Amino acid sequence: MLSSKYINTRRIRNTMLTIVGTSHIARESVQEVDRAIRTKKPDIVAVELDRKRMHGLLKGGNRGMSISQIRQVGLKGWMFGNLGGWVERKLGSKVGVSPGSDMLQAYRTARELKIKVALVDQDITVTLKKLSKSITWRERWNFLVDIIKGVFGKSIKMDLSKVPDKEIVKKLIQEMKSRYPSLYRVLVEERNKYMARRLAILMKKHPDKHILAVMGAGHEKEVRKEAQSYLNKIDVAQ
Repeated sequence: MLSSKYINTRRIRNTMLTIVGTSHIARESVQEVDRAIRTKKPDIVAVELDRKRMHGLLKGGNRGMSISQIRQVGLKGWMFGNLGGWVERKLGSKVGVSPGSDMLQAYRTARELKIKVALVDQDITVTLKKLSKSITWRERWNFLVDIIKGVFGKSIKMDLSKVPDKEIVKKLIQEMKSRYPSLYRVLVEERNKYMARRLAILMKKHPDKHILAVMGAGHEKEVRKEAQSYLNKIDVAQ
């Protein structure tokens, strides 16, 4: 039985779009993604990854960015990429799941069933470069404080092995928007628009096809709304 918490299917024009909202370190998400693809049998599986992150997952996961990459993404983007990756790995180790296992499972199940895979997220280098230019010193300080409180303290109040309830996700997004406005804009808002546009292009190029998209639960609602809006704005040749 598929959970309905973060699996939503709607027909937009002629295209059936299913979005599976996940937690990147939840075993529940890994299992749910696999079941959703096998049960719904979509024509295309779209994942919240770019080529670089997909390559990293296939090679065994992300173990941090090298010093040489500072020139590509900027010092602040490099620091955030490494710190953020370390936090994900730390939390993932608590539940025995490597970060990104949900996306990797989507890719593997799709390939096993000979379903086309589309990578719909923005290039990680572009994202980190934008972050490097926009993140403030206050946000960096808040991030350090939250890492110490969250990872070493007792402030985590949810079951990391499962996808959080929608109200918890909504609260976390609001807190991020308040404490980290630059991070929210670059990591959530701008990427929502990018992924929505990529999905809209897929929908226009493949009318009458069923597209199943796998992405973090915090993106699901806005991406669906933006994708529907983009359908009226874009040319299929773009």
